[in-house]
Amino acid sequence: MEPFRLRQDDADETLLMLQSWCAEEGITAGFTTRHANNTALHVGDDPAAVIRNRKRVAERLGWSFDAWTCAEQVHGNEVRIIARDNAGSGRYDRESAIPHTDALVTNEADILLAMFYADCVPLYFYDPVTQSLGLAHAGWKGTVADIAARTVGKMSAEFGADPANIRAAIGPSIGGCCYEVDEAVLRHVRPILNTSADTGVDGLAERFVVPSRDGRARLDLKLLNRHLMIKAGILPSSIEMTSWCTGCSTDLLYSHRMEQGNAGRMMSLLGRKTR
Repeated sequence: MEPFRLRQDDADETLLMLQSWCAEEGITAGFTTRHANNTALHVGDDPAAVIRNRKRVAERLGWSFDAWTCAEQVHGNEVRIIARDNAGSGRYDRESAIPHTDALVTNEADILLAMFYADCVPLYFYDPVTQSLGLAHAGWKGTVADIAARTVGKMSAEFGADPANIRAAIGPSIGGCCYEVDEAVLRHVRPILNTSADTGVDGLAERFVVPSRDGRARLDLKLLNRHLMIKAGILPSSIEMTSWCTGCSTDLLYSHRMEQGNAGRMMSLLGRKTR
């Protein structure tokens, strides 16, 4: 069953919610659609309009906008801890966002983590034992730099999270059906494929990359990140993966690739609320 589904009370189709996690006490886990309009400040839209879009989403989710916390993403693998002293960073402007960061982790309640996408892979992490959370942005660069394992490692080192207890989810992003790459990308992916073949985890190695034409191939970043989560110690049964492809669903989702760069940005959202 698809883990990310439109809210039943959302006639405007603005939010895809991670249903099983939202059933947990206080947990909010979701992903905006293009019908929420652009929520990122770096694509040229009027900043005031972007802030209005963000506030509208926060209101629909029942969260104070003060809790909203963002990073200035750079397609890397830096993971930063969010605590009371830096909560709320980046909600009004890029200058105050957590710099040079593609994953945020916290064990604090009443902080809403937010990251932005238009094809890249949103990764969600939740440890119900330590009540810690993580949210990561995995383009191909972040994927091959193993941002999944780095996020798990940070949750373990800082909060005592056991990877075997961590639940994970892979959200709406471009699928292997639509993501064709060339040798410039493939040469960075091959070392992971070689490792995958050696370990045989899930028997999925042969599905990560499917040759297409003229030295190009279709790359499944969702499956690749799932494999890397398993290598990091997360149980396969604890990982939920969406079937939504941004490239196939431009009526509902933004796609930087399919829209030739003229796309807004969607958000992944994750937080634990006590009030």
